[in-house]
Amino acid sequence: MSPGKIIPAGSLSLRSGTEKHHYYPLFLDVTGKECLVVGGGSVAERKALMLLKFNATVTVVSPKVTKKLANLADTGALRVLMRKYRRGDLDDAVVVFACTDDRDTNGAVREDAAEKGILINVVDRPKECDFIVPSIIRKGDVTIAISTSGVLPMASKKIRQAIEKTVTRDYVAYTRIIGALRRHLIDTVPDPSRRKAIMKDIAAMEVGDVVRRGLKQMKKALGERLP
Repeated sequence: MSPGKIIPAGSLSLRSGTEKHHYYPLFLDVTGKECLVVGGGSVAERKALMLLKFNATVTVVSPKVTKKLANLADTGALRVLMRKYRRGDLDDAVVVFACTDDRDTNGAVREDAAEKGILINVVDRPKECDFIVPSIIRKGDVTIAISTSGVLPMASKKIRQAIEKTVTRDYVAYTRIIGALRRHLIDTVPDPSRRKAIMKDIAAMEVGDVVRRGLKQMKKALGERLP
C-alpha cells in the first residue's frame, strides 16, 4: 500500500470467518450534517427520530413512509423523497442507514456508500455495516451508549434499563454545574496546572453535595480560592 493512499469504506476488511469482531466506540457530531435514511417503515422511523434528537439534517428516501415520518416532513423537521433510492442520493451524506426490506436495494446502497467512503449501517446485517447503533441513554448532556458488538441487542436493552435507573436527575444537574465551572475556570485562571488542581478538588466532591450547593454557591466558593 502506498503512503497516503485513501481506501474506500468496505474495500479493506480485517475480519475472518471465525474472528470475533468488536466495534470501536465513537461519538459522532452530526449536528447540521446530512444523514440519509433509505426506507420508510418503522425501523427507518426510529433511525430518523434518533438522528433528529442529535440535531442532524435528515433525508428519508422511500416510495412509502410512516405517518410519523410524513408528519415530520410536513413540519419541515426532515425531508422525504417519495421514490425509490437512486445512485447519488447519498453523495452529501456523512452517514447512511439502509432500512428497506429489499436486499437488492440495501445492497446497492451499501455498494454506493463503499465507493464514496461513506459510513453505512445496513439494518439487521452487522457484517455489512461500517458501524452499528448502540442502545442509548440520553439525559441532558449525559449520553451513554451500550453495545454487545451486534451479537445480542436484547442484552443491550436490559443493560440500558439497569443503567438508566442509576443515572438520576442529580447526575444531569451535576454535569451542568461542573461544565459551567470548568468554563468559568478557563476564563478566569490562565495557569493550566492551577486549573487542573482546582478541578481535581471539585471532582473529589460528592455528586449530591455539588447539586445541593448549586452553581452560584460553587462559583462563590471557587472565587474564595482564587488570588
